[in-house]
Amino acid sequence: MLNHLNHFQEALDKRKANQTLRILKPKSEGIDFYSNDYLGFARNKDLQNLLLKEINDNPHLLSGSTGSRLISGNSTEVIETEEFISKEHKYASALLFSSGYNANLALFSTLPNRHDTIIVDEKIHRSVHDACKMSHARKLKFKHNDVKDLEQILKRQKENCYVAIESLYSMDGDFAPIEEITEIAKKYNAFLIVDEAHAFGVFGYGLVEKYQLQTKVLATVITYGKALGSHGAAIVSNEIIKSYLVNFASPFIYTTAAQDIQWRSIKTGYEFFKANKDLSLKLQRNIKIFHQQNIKTPSSNSPIQAVLIPDNHRLKDLQETLLHEGFLTYAVFSPTVKEGTERLRICLHSFNTEEEIIGLTKIIKDFI
Repeated sequence: MLNHLNHFQEALDKRKANQTLRILKPKSEGIDFYSNDYLGFARNKDLQNLLLKEINDNPHLLSGSTGSRLISGNSTEVIETEEFISKEHKYASALLFSSGYNANLALFSTLPNRHDTIIVDEKIHRSVHDACKMSHARKLKFKHNDVKDLEQILKRQKENCYVAIESLYSMDGDFAPIEEITEIAKKYNAFLIVDEAHAFGVFGYGLVEKYQLQTKVLATVITYGKALGSHGAAIVSNEIIKSYLVNFASPFIYTTAAQDIQWRSIKTGYEFFKANKDLSLKLQRNIKIFHQQNIKTPSSNSPIQAVLIPDNHRLKDLQETLLHEGFLTYAVFSPTVKEGTERLRICLHSFNTEEEIIGLTKIIKDFI
């Protein structure tokens, strides 16, 4: 048995030698510049108290769902939350999932068939790539945010095409030219699917809502583990797509439904967001303060800032230096990103202070 495990150990040893071995560690104490809690909802005492009241008034929310939604797990709570979400996003329907990963897995493994083509931005989230492996469709990549390259690929296709993009990309923190891509997809009768994981809450309900593209985007993925400080995701689309996923999407059919507290947390989070728009303004202020420190990054008004440090060992040194000073950041090593594009990924939040931002950037500037 041990002999059969040798190649696993060799791969782990190689990562350890490269200082890129992933291990699970307790949550660190420090100044948060690495979490996706952009608006501070996960730490917000007022929101926590609202949720505590919901639980005290409705203790059944904590009970397990007892089965998949097609058997015993389809509660009134989840149905009402989906109806609420669809109205908020101005779509005909919403279908909730336990995570954004599962939502993307369901979409791209289910909708395209063996005669179709999925065209993905080369920097699309790993969940989409994994879903494409489950699909019988052909997958093609277009150059990141390159509308002309996308059009050249679409021109050559004869069957149905699905185009997959993120509105705000998680590694570089840059935005998709979503309006131009929408028009190109429409021109070639392609189905556009947009992942709003990092834009939702930071920019209202996301860029699809901001530019009123609901009738031109087949499906939008909204996730709740980031700006909303909760967990789970929704696919907002039309009734046909929802019914098709309920009938044919394995990640939906063959999983136990989440507890009702998850759905209630999402709905409560929406209501809290609408009542606290000032938190988004505070975040935008902090993004501006960061850029005033003159550190070169690929993005401007995004909460995600990537500082390129094209060497795994130097990047590790910078991250450890920052940690020693109490700053929590996230280093993205190759091969997670291409060699030569290793970066320190900084997430800005509404709760970061000007002093903290200046302290962080001073260390980075001294290092680079």
